[in-house]
Amino acid sequence: MSARVAARRPSAVVVGGGLAGITAALRLAEAGRQVTLLETRPRLGGLAFSFRRGELTVDNGQHVFLRCCTAYRGLIDRLGAGRLVDLQPRLDIPVLGLGADGTRTLGRLRRAGLPVPLHLAGSLARYPHLGPVDRARVVRAALALKALDLADPALDRISFGDWLRRQGQTPATLAALWDLVGVATLNATADRTSLALAAMVFKTGLLSDPGASDIGMASVPLGAIHHDAALAELERAGVRVLLRSRAVELKPAEQHAVRLESGELLTADTVVLAGAQDAAAALLPPGAIEGQHRLTELGTAPILNVHAIYDRELLRKPFFAALGSPVQWVFDRTAHSGLAVPGAQYLALSQSAVQDEIDLPVAELRERYLPELERLLPAARGAEVLDFFVTRERTATFDPAPGTAALRPAARTALAGVLLAGSWTATGWPATMESAVRSGHAAADAALADGPGTGHRPVDRGDGRWPR
Repeated sequence: MSARVAARRPSAVVVGGGLAGITAALRLAEAGRQVTLLETRPRLGGLAFSFRRGELTVDNGQHVFLRCCTAYRGLIDRLGAGRLVDLQPRLDIPVLGLGADGTRTLGRLRRAGLPVPLHLAGSLARYPHLGPVDRARVVRAALALKALDLADPALDRISFGDWLRRQGQTPATLAALWDLVGVATLNATADRTSLALAAMVFKTGLLSDPGASDIGMASVPLGAIHHDAALAELERAGVRVLLRSRAVELKPAEQHAVRLESGELLTADTVVLAGAQDAAAALLPPGAIEGQHRLTELGTAPILNVHAIYDRELLRKPFFAALGSPVQWVFDRTAHSGLAVPGAQYLALSQSAVQDEIDLPVAELRERYLPELERLLPAARGAEVLDFFVTRERTATFDPAPGTAALRPAARTALAGVLLAGSWTATGWPATMESAVRSGHAAADAALADGPGTGHRPVDRGDGRWPR
C-alpha cells in the first residue's frame, strides 16, 4: 500500500503590518503561500492609523492620496473599502493667503476639463497670490520640469530649490506654488529636496494626466480601512496575523528563522521586512544589501499634527491651504471623529517639514497656532476652544534630500528569500501611502519570481499591470 505525500506549501513571514506589509502578505497568500504577518503594535496600518481620545476617534495625521496613486487605490478596492474614501471629481484647493497687514485673500488651484497643461491654465491666470509676471515664470518652469528625464541619475544630486531658481523662480512663486504643494507631498522645502523626487511628484501629479492630481481622503477614521478592513481581508485570505508581536532576530538559512520577543521561532522560505528603515536595519544580517553601512545616512523628517475643537463651525469647506502663516493645511475632521458636541467643529492642522517645532511643548504650540487660526478664520476670535492636543511623528518619512536615491535599497537583498518593503525603499516615489503599497508589490514580485510556482494568479495591483 502506498501513500501520496502532499507537497509542502511554501511559507512566508512578513514583518510589519503597515501598508507595505499588508500588500505583500495579501499578494503572497493569494499566490498560495502560507503567510504569517507580524506587527509590533496592537493594530495594523503603520503610521496611517486612528486612536481613541475619550469619545473621539482621532487619526494620527491627515493622510491624503491623489488619483494618480493607482497602487494605493488598488489596495483600497482589494480591501473592499472603496466606499470609505472620497475622491474629488476635479482638483480644487482653496488657498487662503494672509497679507502683512492682516488682509485675507482667497484663491483656488483647480483644474478644468482640458488636456495637460491647459487644465491648470485658467486657474493659474486667476490665482491672486501671484502677479502676472510670476505666473508666467511658473509656466516656464513647469514646461522645463515636464521636459526632465526622470531616469537621469544626475537629477538626484541637485536641489529642487537650486533648479527652480535657475528657471527664474522667485521667493513668491516658491511660497505660493512650489512649496505649497511640495512640502505637503515631500515633507521638505524645495531647498532640502532632491530634484529627482520633486520632478517625479510634479510631473506625475500635475503634468501627466488632467485628473492625476485630484485629491482623495478617507471619509471614515483611517483605522476603519487600514486596520478593520485590512485585518478582515487578510484573515479571509488565510494570513495568520500576530499583533503585539515583535521580531528581534533574523537567522538566514535554507529556511529562514525569525525569533520573536516572546521566544517563539518562526521558519519560512520567504521573509519580507516591511517595517520602518531602522527596524529593517536592525534585523538585516551584515552584508545583506550593498552599501548597508550607509543605510543610516537615509535620514528622517517629522510631521506635526495640531488638533483643535471649537464650540462652533468655523470652516465650511473640507480643507484649505494657507499662505503667509505658519499654518500649512487645515482639515475639517468633525464627521470623521464622531464628535458628539452639537454645533462644534474639529479642525486638524497638518504641518510638514517642522524640524524646529516637533518637540515644542503643547502649551507653546497652542500659543503659536490658535492666534494664527484666528487670523485665518475670523469666526474663531469669539469661539471657545473645547480641546487642544497634538500628535507627533518624529520619523514620519525618510528625508528626501539630494543624494537620497543612492541610499534607498531595492526589494531584493543578497540573501535569497529575504526581501525589503516600505515607503523608504527604492520605489521612485516619496514616502507616501502609494510608495508603501508599491514597495509591497515589489517585494511580492521578487518572492514569487524566485519561489516555486503554485498556479495561483496574484491579485491585481490596481494600476492595470500584472506581475511578470
